[in-house]
Amino acid sequence: MDADALRINGRIAIPLREIELTYARSGGPGGQNVNKVSSKAVLRFALRTSPSIPEAMRARMLAKLASRLTRDGELVLSSSAYRDQPRNREAVLERLRQLLAAAAHIEKKRRPTKPSAGARERRLSEKKARSKLKQARTSARNDE
Repeated sequence: MDADALRINGRIAIPLREIELTYARSGGPGGQNVNKVSSKAVLRFALRTSPSIPEAMRARMLAKLASRLTRDGELVLSSSAYRDQPRNREAVLERLRQLLAAAAHIEKKRRPTKPSAGARERRLSEKKARSKLKQARTSARNDE
């Protein structure tokens, strides 16, 4: 990660000044230190208004991340996985990077393949064999 920007992919880098990081007290048990130290990192990123993201990509990201956005178009993430603030900060920034990279990724369209000549040949020969078998059954029944 750059010192002043979060690199999402080859084309997108978000300046850290666009990302609002705050710290809060983590929940759960933790002994004497837990009530004094704000180690949980809370990240807010205004996806809808960010000038760092190209317009076409922003529309795709807004659609893919719609369920995770606030009414104002902000993405809010938090991390309290670690006991210290710097590691939680790195963890939440990495999660933002992964989310935006996944949302920016364009799936390639699947081009349907056609059966090979050998596969067609096998299918037809199996059909012929099955047909002959059934034909033999009907002719045996008619002979009785």
